[in-house]
Amino acid sequence: MRILIAEDDQVLADGLLRSLRAAGYAVDQVASGTEADAALASHEFDLLILDLGLPKMNGLDVLKRMRARGNTCPVLILTAADSVDQRVRGLDLGADDYMAKPFSLQELEARVRALTRRGLGTASALIKHGPLSFDATGRVVYFDDKMIELSARELSLLEVLLQRAGRLVSKDQLVERLCEWGEEVSTNAIEVYIHRLRKKIEQGPVRIATVRGLGYCLEKIPG
Repeated sequence: MRILIAEDDQVLADGLLRSLRAAGYAVDQVASGTEADAALASHEFDLLILDLGLPKMNGLDVLKRMRARGNTCPVLILTAADSVDQRVRGLDLGADDYMAKPFSLQELEARVRALTRRGLGTASALIKHGPLSFDATGRVVYFDDKMIELSARELSLLEVLLQRAGRLVSKDQLVERLCEWGEEVSTNAIEVYIHRLRKKIEQGPVRIATVRGLGYCLEKIPG
């Protein structure tokens, strides 16, 4: 799950980065509206956390431009407590939620979880695929109600495959969804993570199928 933070207050941005990375998300940050606009035009994110008072291009213009491009990524607006008109306009332009500063990091994490679930078209924190289930709140995986120990990278990889269960996911798409800017992860490394993940979850009627030269697909094995 990949998140973009567009926030020019570096102290606040650093706190958000630490909190969300500790929760297992891949997180990138920009400090201006033009950087946010460029990032959204060239990369795919699962959530945008958007400050309205950005330099070079304000947050409302960033939001307007991304929606005009057909980008349906969920957006959580951060705004000053007294800017009611901006909040209303942001929601009218296509934002999904807002938080007034200052705010609790715990509440922000809860809203992030809710918005990422909404982006997947589900209200539940539990993603299920046969005997596999992923608890997005606790970020733990179960196989037939027994918890499986996964590394942070394996967990993120499985989350992407579960979100697209039954559909092909390319290696490049996995790199894009799992890695932050400047993080060196090759497609060969993805193969290693897939191999480790297979050993832990292929205990029953579930498998990660390889489509040679194209990518991977999480499937149920007919019984």
